[in-house]
Amino acid sequence: MKTRPLAAALAIVALACTGPVLAQDKGKTEAAKLATASRAALKQLSATVPLAKTLSTTAEAVLVFPEITKAGFGIGGQYGEGTLLKKGAAAGYYKTTGASFGLQAGGQKYGYAMFFMNAKALDQLDNANGFEVGVGPSIVVVDEGMGKSTTTKTLKDDVYAFIFGQKGLMAGLGIQGNKISKITPK
Repeated sequence: MKTRPLAAALAIVALACTGPVLAQDKGKTEAAKLATASRAALKQLSATVPLAKTLSTTAEAVLVFPEITKAGFGIGGQYGEGTLLKKGAAAGYYKTTGASFGLQAGGQKYGYAMFFMNAKALDQLDNANGFEVGVGPSIVVVDEGMGKSTTTKTLKDDVYAFIFGQKGLMAGLGIQGNKISKITPK
């Protein structure tokens, strides 16, 4: 029976994508909680990674997803909601969705922060119908070593991204797509 693995994979993806209470469905109270969680996640990231602290003072804006859930078994998915922060204030709310296909199994949760270094890069976030990671401005994913040794004098890219707070285990090799879209709390 080949349908069992497919059914199990689809169930995992469905659970991964429905975990959090959606800020867009719950209104202003949930949006305020999301903004608070996003600010706390950025504060924690800045406390542990010197480059994140430096970038948060010079960036045009920071898009913070405090918790993204990713799961898969052959077919995978991810979902999370975040806040666009300008000088610490919530300027918008976004969701990130993704799908993957390949040799993969497991589940994990993690946070993600994108530092938009100029107005042009930030404009691309809303100009298209969703911001596709890998399309548009140049994005540099900062690893722990780079985060501790890079200075602002060597930074020249449009967007810097940090992955933090990883919990769980997701192993595999596959093709992945990721999209960020604006959401409007009701």
